[in-house]
Amino acid sequence: MEAPVERTRIRRLPDKAVHDRAALHAVLDAGMVAHVAFVHDGQPFAIPVAYARDGESVLFHGSTGSRLFRLLATGVPCCLTVTLLDGLILARSAFEASMRYRSAMVLGACAPVTEKTEALRAVAEHLMPGRWEVIRPPSAKELAATSVLRLPLDEWSLKVSDGWPEATPEDEGWSPPTGVIPIRTELGELIPGEVT
Repeated sequence: MEAPVERTRIRRLPDKAVHDRAALHAVLDAGMVAHVAFVHDGQPFAIPVAYARDGESVLFHGSTGSRLFRLLATGVPCCLTVTLLDGLILARSAFEASMRYRSAMVLGACAPVTEKTEALRAVAEHLMPGRWEVIRPPSAKELAATSVLRLPLDEWSLKVSDGWPEATPEDEGWSPPTGVIPIRTELGELIPGEVT
């Protein structure tokens, strides 16, 4: 167990907070898309990125031509989130309806990765295990066009909702079906396609 720091302490529904680093790793390892948020010239931005956990940090990549990636590479404060939706909680009222989810948030500043090939391998293997060994590795030109950033898992929070429907006295007399509708994300079989 780890104690949260003040900035990442869960205030709304604190009973859903999980302070176990292994649980954080499990959520990051199960997700495929993260959102990185930051402020530039007073304007907030949130960009989706493919990512991978590499020990006690998260790796993600984008174009060196992206002004937003260039900004992140300077170490501006940012927030990375990964949310896994596990189910819909159907209650007797719309107010009590909810979701089952696992949501990780990491605060910090990114640093550029100099060994890009290994970092890109980590991201590829996270998303498509085994694929790196059968595809062409990145060329020098492709590596030069790619920015890879590392965000340490130093300041984080994890919130897990895995409950059941709740009822209030106002729900008496209403009897819609209640329970949980599970949501599962799974990879299908490859649909072969022509290379264009």
